[in-house]
Amino acid sequence: MDAFVIQGGKRLRGRLRINGSKNACLPLMAAALLTDQPVRFSNVPNLSDIRNMIRLLGTLGMDITHDADARTCDARATDPGQIEAHYDIVRTMRAGICVLGPLLAARGKARVSMPGGCAIGDRPVDLHLRGLQQLGARISLDEGYIVAETPKGGRLIGAHVFLGGPNGSTVLGTANVLSAAVLARGVTVIECAACEPEIEDLADMLTRMGAKISGAGSPRLIVEGVEQLNGCDHPVMPDRIEAGTYVIAAAITNGEVTLENFPTRHLMALIDRLNEVGVSVEREEGNDITSMFNGAGGTSGGGGSDTVRIAAQRHLKPVRVVTQPHPGFPTDLQAQMMALLCLADGNSIVTEKIFQDRFMHVPELQRMGADLSRSGSSVIVSGVRELIGAPVMASDLRASAGLVLAGLAARGATIVNRVYHLDRGYEKMERSLCSLGADIQRIDDAEL
Repeated sequence: MDAFVIQGGKRLRGRLRINGSKNACLPLMAAALLTDQPVRFSNVPNLSDIRNMIRLLGTLGMDITHDADARTCDARATDPGQIEAHYDIVRTMRAGICVLGPLLAARGKARVSMPGGCAIGDRPVDLHLRGLQQLGARISLDEGYIVAETPKGGRLIGAHVFLGGPNGSTVLGTANVLSAAVLARGVTVIECAACEPEIEDLADMLTRMGAKISGAGSPRLIVEGVEQLNGCDHPVMPDRIEAGTYVIAAAITNGEVTLENFPTRHLMALIDRLNEVGVSVEREEGNDITSMFNGAGGTSGGGGSDTVRIAAQRHLKPVRVVTQPHPGFPTDLQAQMMALLCLADGNSIVTEKIFQDRFMHVPELQRMGADLSRSGSSVIVSGVRELIGAPVMASDLRASAGLVLAGLAARGATIVNRVYHLDRGYEKMERSLCSLGADIQRIDDAEL
């Protein structure tokens, strides 16, 4: 099992391009099940989750050609008789559940294993199932599998669907119901739909395929069902979480980094908090970030594309951070932001409102000298003069990233164990950071 050995204290400097979004790409690839025509994706990240989705789609009767160097993926459904998403693949990633809606709508029946993924708290799929049931699907559970069938007649039926839950809307649930509704008979209205950019990107692709969708990016989606969908070419949006992680990496090392293919419009909540901390994010030409939000810099397929420079003040200010559904502060950047605030001058408060157990990085940061105190869904972060390198254990994808960032700023060596989590969401993170001047080695933990 791999680990990172990080020699901290190196200021990051240089230029880096943001890859395509994993969280967008997985439901996009699943949506290729909705047509028997070829679909081509570009800007596809080379990640373990992507490779697992390719394996899964292959078992579902799709011919897949993935060119990791060209960052393209060509997919075409050739065997519509395959309807079972097996446990041994789906358990590796929670986004495997995204095949449920497309399979059901396109093939009339689906048998999908309950999903796996990071252990960061309960993420029940009841909202997915409830939404599909409102479209007329018959749902049952069989030995850990979800079994879904269309009503008599072979097509789902448009309906008014509500997807709100105790923690707000569901991104993957919205993806499933939206993908199912595009082939349903009649009009579907999805209330309390997720507003995340990844849903915008999915709606954009489905529209390219001939779907009729309005309201993408808002909590109310209106879908007019069509008889069939066509193939398309679709560029995957930039990864806003990767982008945010590298912004914070530059800030925590007091570095000077330029990021290309930066999705500015979708990171305004992060940029707002960083501005308060004392971290500037500016266009390469020197214009204020607000000008980008007001129209400078393009947006395509739900994503943005700017080139920005990041610089941090020597003394960081404390702030309050509350994770919320988009356009609020992303829960997937909470651990990274907490690592940065460990070095602020004063007390910060980080409140997690999305996933109740997403604080497993807290005791690991404490091993590095962080002064953290948890109270329910909040953590009080009392800034310290420095973090000190130590062996730490990664518990999930984004916690892993937070620990790596802490290691970049720490005095001495930090060993981050179980970095296979990172490979699910960051393409060769150690190489990207080393290109900016970091000192990171990937080793087999048997060498320790």
